[in-house]
Amino acid sequence: MTISKIGLLSATAGIALIAVPAHAQDEDATEQSTLRNAPIVVTAQRREQNVQDVPIAVSAFTSESLQERGISDVAQLSSAAPNVTLDAGTPFSGSSSVLSAYIRGIGANDFAFNIDPGVGIYLDGVYLARSVGANQDLLDVERVEVLRGPQGTLFGRNTIGGAVNIVTRAPGDEFHFVGDITTGSFDRIQVRGSVDIPLSNGFAMSLTGGYHDRDGYLRRIPYPVASNAIGIENFLAAGYDTSDRTEGGDHVWNVRARFDYDDGGRFRASVTGDYSKIDTSQIANTVIATTPDIVGGAFDVFAGTYNCAIQGIIPVGTECGGGPPSFAYLGGIGGLTGIYDNPSVFGVNVDADPTNDLLPFDSRFITDDIDTSYANGNNFSRLENFGFAGTLEFDLSDNVTLKSITAYRELHWTVGMDLDGSPLNFLHTSFDMNQWQFSEELQLLGNALDGDLDFAFGAYYFKEAGDLHDYVTFAEGLLQVDGPNDLSTENYAFFGQVDWRVADWLGFTVGARYTHESKDFEGFQSDNNGLTYKILNFIGVPECASLTPISDACRIAAGFPNQGQPLRYYIAGTQTKTFDNFSPRVGIQLYPTEDIMFYGTWSRGYKTGGWTTRLSNPLPTAPDFNEEEVESFELGIKSTLFDGLMTLNAAIFTTEYTGIQLNFQQGVSPTIQNAGTARIRGAEVEMSIAPSDVFRLDASIGMIDAEYTSVLPGSVVAPNPLQGGVFAGGDLPKTPTFSLNISPRVELPIGDMGSIILVGDFTHTSSLWNDTERTFLLRRGGTNLLNASVTYRPRSERWSLTAGGTNLFDERYLVTGQAQIAGGQIYGTYSRPAEWYLRLGVDF
Repeated sequence: MTISKIGLLSATAGIALIAVPAHAQDEDATEQSTLRNAPIVVTAQRREQNVQDVPIAVSAFTSESLQERGISDVAQLSSAAPNVTLDAGTPFSGSSSVLSAYIRGIGANDFAFNIDPGVGIYLDGVYLARSVGANQDLLDVERVEVLRGPQGTLFGRNTIGGAVNIVTRAPGDEFHFVGDITTGSFDRIQVRGSVDIPLSNGFAMSLTGGYHDRDGYLRRIPYPVASNAIGIENFLAAGYDTSDRTEGGDHVWNVRARFDYDDGGRFRASVTGDYSKIDTSQIANTVIATTPDIVGGAFDVFAGTYNCAIQGIIPVGTECGGGPPSFAYLGGIGGLTGIYDNPSVFGVNVDADPTNDLLPFDSRFITDDIDTSYANGNNFSRLENFGFAGTLEFDLSDNVTLKSITAYRELHWTVGMDLDGSPLNFLHTSFDMNQWQFSEELQLLGNALDGDLDFAFGAYYFKEAGDLHDYVTFAEGLLQVDGPNDLSTENYAFFGQVDWRVADWLGFTVGARYTHESKDFEGFQSDNNGLTYKILNFIGVPECASLTPISDACRIAAGFPNQGQPLRYYIAGTQTKTFDNFSPRVGIQLYPTEDIMFYGTWSRGYKTGGWTTRLSNPLPTAPDFNEEEVESFELGIKSTLFDGLMTLNAAIFTTEYTGIQLNFQQGVSPTIQNAGTARIRGAEVEMSIAPSDVFRLDASIGMIDAEYTSVLPGSVVAPNPLQGGVFAGGDLPKTPTFSLNISPRVELPIGDMGSIILVGDFTHTSSLWNDTERTFLLRRGGTNLLNASVTYRPRSERWSLTAGGTNLFDERYLVTGQAQIAGGQIYGTYSRPAEWYLRLGVDF
């Protein structure tokens, strides 16, 4: 760590310490104003507590705060919490419902079924196992809690970086309706509403629904020259919808029902059900560069066969070395399965006949506007996501409660993307995922010793199963990936935590979780175009002299592992892995005054391993990766100052991160593997001050230094003209070194007319790397984002009118992207441009 970074961390801790005497000087002051910073109750430790009493770095946001700051989904929380990076979309996922979540440098940037998230997303206490659909619409929530640091003891195995806990609003005991309608940029229409309906004494329900429609911000435009490309329907895909002429749109509707029973007795129950449906375009995709002349690029993996040495046999257009002009032609060899019947490769673009010319893939398809594309291929994203949950509570005594959370969830997702930004079929991806999960959690909660000792013990069971089918078309079918994979997981765990306030000035925390997990996987991925066999046939391997049919001798020579399945890359049969883990937590709390708490915590976190599910060459075994673990130390302070008018919280932390699971690009295949170890150090400060009814200011600062301390030999990427590389001392992806958020709120009374509310939200974030290899063109530069709104609310507060804008500086930065160098391009998704909105809300 550099001296300047150490100085920043020390200064941050100093800010927190300076606050202590400030409070002491104010102890004798008379009460001059009412409490502005009303306490927020959270369940970060599986029981209700004032957020200021929780010895964890946690940011909590109420529904009112979320709406005023324009935060409508989980990804938008990234600007509000320090050292948190939440992005809507991962490389080639095609959907903004997929969440890339990183907290304190730890997370996951993939949607594949084989990799678990590193940040747990919880909805009313129910863990959402997939990153697909994890970017939840924050519809009618009571609050959202962002817990930073490993939360393995109480939340589970895949909260190694932290957790986001979404708590929906409980129905009231009186009839109540709240709703709003919003219009704005790109023909936006959004309608939301929630109604509380009392049914009987102690029994009430709420119904909530929302609809959101918005055009995309990237336009598809026609390429002025005919391409003669074969139609996309000739290649396997999850669908063939190309009707939308924009990308990055929204078309979502969702509904939630909740039934609560509480008659004041010992038994309480809550039953919820939710359903959401998305049917929209792919996330916006812009081709940033093409890589036809890069060594190792544009299928240069086959350059030993298709290069200048074969110019006299198969003309390769204007390029030499296996570049893209040859690929548009080589795909014409024809598929072994009879699906691909492209024209002959011989004489293309070099003879006197212009009618057989094909359009090469190169930089001609890069437009001069990041919001336009020459793409004309698949363009859709469809997701159905639903679930049911029941929470039952029974008071065994005045001090002990037994709680059960039972849940079932299911999702069905199809998506199709044109990633090459051209009328050619050079890189098209589509996916089909089906998943279900069941979970049961039993908790025994209570207190003893006159309330000085709180405890939470529990048992957890989780099971999920499903499939993910990959379809990828490279270079007009030169490589046609057909990748169905089946996966299942079964997990059980036992956990417990005790918090003991042994004296007014001293408290201790001890907790642990034991986890056992088993995973099953079978991979069926294959290349339906049989490129490997064609290469062997072309270079004269005797066993592959004839490919109709493919002989078993040719299969063996090509390295394919399964007799009778010559195109299947994976070894047949179900692969099984088991994991066992013990994650402890120990903490101490010091209370110099009633409103100040110093805390120190040591904890461990854990995430299970799995298998790499994307291959483009046969292997004799299913490649796997191992678990990752963290050991974290944290020191912090939580303080409530000036008779509750100000809260100031700060933390410093250091984390040892081992077995890091990252997505590496190997040839044309993005694969998951263990990279090595890292050291992560950082600091955070959060402040909220409300000196009067008129003004409130929320602010936060995050600083972090996350770098590899060692990198496994197979994961080292040397620096090159396109990439910074992966090596000891290099930075981790998705982790900016500095972030700052300032959110002022001013409420101006205007007599009997009501009030005017002005809200601003400014976030500065330093640069970060969007991918593992640290591709220069994908690096996200430092950003300055400003959102602002003005609201008129009459004195009756029955309705309100808000005018606002997001990204008012029109900062355009890369949210996600991929360096598909071997496939011929570097592409990415840019952030949404500046937008305006107008919202009418009602409340009665």
